[in-house]
Amino acid sequence: MRKQVRQTVRPSRHRKVLVAAMAVGALATGVLAPTAAFAAPKPDIVQQGLDALVRDDGIPGALATVEKGHSRARNYTAGVGDLATKAKVPVDGQVRMGSNTKTFTATVVLQLVGEGKIDLDGPVETYLPGLLRGDGIDGRKITVRQLLQHTSGLPDYLKGDVPPRYYEPRDLLDTALKFKADFAPGDRSKYSNTNYIVAGLIVQRVTGRPLSAEIDRRIVKRIGLRHTYFPAPGDLTIREPHPKGYYRDTPDAPLGDVTETDPSFGWAAGQMISTNSDLNRFFSELLHGDLLRPAQLAEMKKTVPVDYLGPGAAYGLGLVSKPLPCGGGLYWGHGGSFPGYETRGGVTEDGSAAANIAVTNRPADPAAMKHVEGLVEAALCR
Repeated sequence: MRKQVRQTVRPSRHRKVLVAAMAVGALATGVLAPTAAFAAPKPDIVQQGLDALVRDDGIPGALATVEKGHSRARNYTAGVGDLATKAKVPVDGQVRMGSNTKTFTATVVLQLVGEGKIDLDGPVETYLPGLLRGDGIDGRKITVRQLLQHTSGLPDYLKGDVPPRYYEPRDLLDTALKFKADFAPGDRSKYSNTNYIVAGLIVQRVTGRPLSAEIDRRIVKRIGLRHTYFPAPGDLTIREPHPKGYYRDTPDAPLGDVTETDPSFGWAAGQMISTNSDLNRFFSELLHGDLLRPAQLAEMKKTVPVDYLGPGAAYGLGLVSKPLPCGGGLYWGHGGSFPGYETRGGVTEDGSAAANIAVTNRPADPAAMKHVEGLVEAALCR
């Protein structure tokens, strides 16, 4: 067991927060000067939206990066990066990106499919013999595709007791296997972090290397993500400039600083750290075909409806699609939740726009996260 640095997250927080969510919302308006002749420039819609998240939704800090075509990316911030010192939110600062990690894991799996090392519709048993056994759980009946699409029926390990400490992936899987299967493989879709723990274990078995090393070699270094990494075991910190992350147990409880924490309970499902600009680049290059062969990218975009992620939402293989409210077709991304941080974003189907927004706590009012998602859509539509 590794020595733990100060933790401020209580066990219940970890179980509740690592769940990807996608939602829709509204924006606030600006304030005009007394006369039009001397009116100050009105902040654009993204800045207005971030300001509203801080002012109206009680979010300590927010940051966004928006890119249109080949024009230079625009970065935005609002609120403070540290409630104690009132320090500014660092422009394009690092955050814990939560379940966006799933898309990185799925991309590596699909690269290995393209290399003929993994059969997408083959059983998990082929790669991890005897590992998946439990009440209604049988690795001989669950395919790799079902893992990536959340149609396996595997129960989420976050339903169990996951107190703050270092975890090996098998610890997380063992927790999940204490529960009965949610449904028979292929019957329907239900989001479960356990699926990606198993997918990560398959990558390690097939390659003989740590998942973190494969993600770094196959994705991070390949497309030059300079601020994205998979924290090493025992690393509770965030390396580069970042806003602090906060969490409250109840709506009326004070915000607690949960920036430094052991992220291993997320592993292949949610452990990574990144920036808004790096996430925009990752999803843009992924959808452009720079990380996957055409056949595997096409498989990644085969979706099933997932109403629990919002109206019209669909889940592919580690990738979420949603309709744009402005009639511009679909946008693709994922989103992520981790104690202290929420990220939402995506790329338009034609690749003409990318936007990612991060906030530094999960608001008690679900409407606030709808505002974040609505702001992503407004940025992509404008």
